[in-house]
Amino acid sequence: MILNMEKIYRYAFVAAAFCGLVLIYLWVSGSTWPLGPWAVMLFLFLALGFRSSDLLKGFSYTTIIFAAVTAAMFYPEYFRTFGDYELKELIVPLLIIIMFGMGTAMSFSDFVGVIKMPKGVLVGVICQFTIMPILGFSIAYMFGFPPEIAAGVILIGSSPSGLASNVMAYLAKANLALSVTLTAVATLLAPLMTPFLMKTLAGQLVPIDFLGMMWSIVKIVIIPIIAGLIFNKIFHGKAQWLDKAMPIVSMAGIAIIITIITALGRDDLLTIGIALVFAAIIHNAAGYLLGYWGCRLLKMPERDCRTIALEVGMQNGGLATGIAVEMGKEATIGLAPAIFGPWMNISGSSLATWWRDKDPEDKSETQTVVKEHDEILQN
Repeated sequence: MILNMEKIYRYAFVAAAFCGLVLIYLWVSGSTWPLGPWAVMLFLFLALGFRSSDLLKGFSYTTIIFAAVTAAMFYPEYFRTFGDYELKELIVPLLIIIMFGMGTAMSFSDFVGVIKMPKGVLVGVICQFTIMPILGFSIAYMFGFPPEIAAGVILIGSSPSGLASNVMAYLAKANLALSVTLTAVATLLAPLMTPFLMKTLAGQLVPIDFLGMMWSIVKIVIIPIIAGLIFNKIFHGKAQWLDKAMPIVSMAGIAIIITIITALGRDDLLTIGIALVFAAIIHNAAGYLLGYWGCRLLKMPERDCRTIALEVGMQNGGLATGIAVEMGKEATIGLAPAIFGPWMNISGSSLATWWRDKDPEDKSETQTVVKEHDEILQN
């Protein structure tokens, strides 16, 4: 069976190459044949082929996202409504389920890290809620985006980190305990900090309802996460099916959300999509760079520097999307989170893989990474 799957993976690469050649031919020849199906198949076959390589396996899910986004760009009408039902109504419920899953993956002991690592937590939180919002504000104005698009860039910069940064911290041999604690603390601060930053930096672009945004974050993030924490506390080890199902449900939910947002904002993406991609790359890379070297200047351990770099550079795109939906601006403000999210997964995976092969300076700390990870999962 394993050998058969390996053959399928190899054939998938061949099929992807064929789809790529067909796309090039259709594009160059100006053929009237539809490009959409071939482009979607290209990404799907690549996602399958990536499963054959330990180095590329982590990009398989993101490539599936690209396939979904491509389908939404070519055939947006299928992802906007289902009969008389507007599919955007699914976004907030899906986010609540995803955040509940995030809560089940955490424990109350994650917050103890504030006491054990006060300097790392303080530096990380300050970097999170200063570097990225200011970068988002600067980049939005540098690119000259329309007001609502610019507000979306500022929004993604004003959001806390998510669970993806914890996975990347583990792969990068960083301080996993600090990463989990920072995500937890930043998420709890989000109902206050995100509306405050949006009011301050984006208030002149779009109307910002401070209390309304605060309640949206509490409803979409805080309540589901607390429910997940309680569920994990009571049923830890008793609902293994849920532990296995939630990551799959979360990944599917994120893919659906990004696809719907892409379909809703297709017309804007056709005009400013490339600019938003470049904005995402600059914003994300600057976050890693400033987060890492800021900690180096403070003479923090290498593992902590890696951790804070990942926490600063990777935001919770789901939360930003939920806020955009609650504002009724999913087709404009919601575009930046839809584009920034997949890119952060690509860059985060690449950076973590690069760091994985470079041991931190403190060898004794390096040897405890796996132990910390196991302890966090057990709690």
